[in-house]
Amino acid sequence: MAKCLLVSEINAGVVRLVINRPEKKNALSVEVRDAVSDALDALADNEEVRAVIVASAGDTFCAGFDLGEFEVAEPGFQERLWRSSDRFHQRLLSFPLPTIAAVQGPALAGGFDLAVLCDLRIVDSTARFAHPEQTWGDVVFSPLADLIGSSRARDLCLTGRSIDAHTALSMGLVSAVVEPDELTHEAERTAAMIARAPRKSLVRTKGKAMRRLGIPAGTKTLEL
Repeated sequence: MAKCLLVSEINAGVVRLVINRPEKKNALSVEVRDAVSDALDALADNEEVRAVIVASAGDTFCAGFDLGEFEVAEPGFQERLWRSSDRFHQRLLSFPLPTIAAVQGPALAGGFDLAVLCDLRIVDSTARFAHPEQTWGDVVFSPLADLIGSSRARDLCLTGRSIDAHTALSMGLVSAVVEPDELTHEAERTAAMIARAPRKSLVRTKGKAMRRLGIPAGTKTLEL
C-alpha cells in the first residue's frame, strides 16, 4: 500500500484508513485517490470487515484535490486525473459496508465531498466545512443535498461559506461533535457498535439506503 494511505485493523471487523499527507494538508492527489479506491475494493471483498473509518494525519482532515496536479502537462496525466476522480467518488458512494469519516480541522472542497460520501461523520470541535472552489469551478451538489436538504446545500455550494462543527451538527451534516482528544475513541466506539451486526445485515441495510436514493448497490456511475 502507498505510504500516502495507512491501513490498519483496530479491532474485530473494523478497519481504519488514514490519509497520510499532513505536509500537504492531506490533499487528494491521484496517488491518494487510487490508494483509497484500491483499499476499498479489497475491503469490500473481505468477509471479516464490518465497518471502515476514514481519517487523516495532522490537524487538517483534507484540503481537497491537489490543485498542483491540474497543471501537470505530462501526456495522459489529465485523463488519469479525472479517471481516478470518478473511480474514487464511485467507490466511496457504492462501498457496500458502513463508512465513518473522523474529521478534525478543515474539510474543504473535495475533502468536504469525502466526508459527505461516508455514511456517518463524527467530528471534533475544530472541524469546519466549506466549498471554496465555488469561485472557480463546479461544486458537487447532490450527495450533500441528500444529507441536509436542497436549500441548505444550495447555500453552502453557492456561497462557499464555512460552517463550524456545531453548525454542521445543527444541520444534520454530522452525527456527533467531540473534543479533539476524544475523536479517535468516539469513531472507534461507533464503528464497534456497527461491527456487532452480521455482515450480511449491514450490506442489506446499506443497500436499502442506497436504493432509496436511487443508487443501485455496486453502481459504476455517479451523478454529481
